[in-house]
Amino acid sequence: MDKQSLFVQVANLEERIGELYVELGSLKQKILDLIEENQRLIQGNQRLKALSALSDSSGGQGGEGIDNLIEIYQEGFHICNVKYGSLRTEGECLFCLSFLQK
Repeated sequence: MDKQSLFVQVANLEERIGELYVELGSLKQKILDLIEENQRLIQGNQRLKALSALSDSSGGQGGEGIDNLIEIYQEGFHICNVKYGSLRTEGECLFCLSFLQK
């Protein structure tokens, strides 16, 4: 094996390692994003449970229940029967808005 072909092999290996390093960095960032999103969802779920407990303990008063739903919606969560309690990631929800108008 001559020196030039050996050098070319080492250079190719170095390039592949660099590509793998970039891919690994990208995967690491995706994992961090998922961890952050999961934490936001956990916190949102805890807030929903707390609001639900407050609503249940209020004796089921109609006006206060609607106020709680409006607050939940304004905090970024669905209140419609389609996606209740999940985080609204795409802006306004027509189902939720329709529910609030009733």
